[in-house]
Amino acid sequence: METVWFAIVAAMLAIYIVLDGFDFGVGILHRFVARTNQERRVVLAAIGPVWDGNEVWLIAAGGVLFMAFPKVYATAFSGFYLALMIVLWLLILRGVAIEFRGHFDNPLWREFWDTVFSVASGLLAIVFGAALGNLVRGVPLDETGLPGMALFTNFWPGQYPGLFDWYTLLVGLFACIALAGHGAIYLDWRTTGPVQERSHQAARRIWLGMVPLWVLVTVATVAVQPEIFTHLLSRWWSMLFILLTCGSFAAVFYFHNQNRPLAAFLSSSLYLLGLSATTLIGHFPHWLRSTINPEFSLTASNSISAQYGVQVALAWWAFGMLLTCGYFVYLFYSMRDKVDSDNLHGH
Repeated sequence: METVWFAIVAAMLAIYIVLDGFDFGVGILHRFVARTNQERRVVLAAIGPVWDGNEVWLIAAGGVLFMAFPKVYATAFSGFYLALMIVLWLLILRGVAIEFRGHFDNPLWREFWDTVFSVASGLLAIVFGAALGNLVRGVPLDETGLPGMALFTNFWPGQYPGLFDWYTLLVGLFACIALAGHGAIYLDWRTTGPVQERSHQAARRIWLGMVPLWVLVTVATVAVQPEIFTHLLSRWWSMLFILLTCGSFAAVFYFHNQNRPLAAFLSSSLYLLGLSATTLIGHFPHWLRSTINPEFSLTASNSISAQYGVQVALAWWAFGMLLTCGYFVYLFYSMRDKVDSDNLHGH
């Protein structure tokens, strides 16, 4: 049962990365692909109907983690408390920036909040990427738990690393670039006019730039945590996710060159899903890997809740996911038309 719930939490986090990922990407590119107030309203209208709902996947994943692996939830929240506060404030700033930019008809006022929206989106992508880097690298977990981690120590992985070091920042930078590329393809699909043209051009440059960065992150991961690749090679079925990741990455370029933005966006989504799944498959069965002593690590088996509880919860989770997925399919289908200056949904 612990394997099932590990896969469920991992899948929900991967879905969150895909759905809120294009929101982050749109935010990162907000000031670059849109030059006028009307164009920026088009960008915001492209994500306006869905961005609140996309964030629900993060809350839902946290709730499932609390139910299925309460020890992991408690340990992570205490250890990553400072990072979680940063994430909370950045999420608040994104929402406030969208809401406040239209309160005064003043160019300087709008420029300020547009900048806040872009900077907060980029920093969120970096922080979330660094959080994934912490899971892969490991954290200073001892017999008492995980004391509050400092933002940084000496910027080098070791027994007592901080939240940020050269490896986690590298993963964070890759996450920022990948989500920016994801957002560019989303805007290419959902918008028209100058915004769509600039997004189309930006998408190709960003995805080409991801190639060397992806290779660099892979090599760095081999150096920092080679066990990830040992696990992947020992599980033949993980090759399916590796092929999905590589194939969908190539498909992004193919469909982008064919000027088929929806197919390119679906390929980009599969790439992020495949990359997230491959990382977590290699990480399994660990949730929090101790850099001090492997015996202190929290795994799926030593942190699972009581069997009866997780068995009952599985039925309720399946019912809830059926409703949730149905709602999201309807939402994206109803908002499938392109957004232009005459169709701004109130933004």
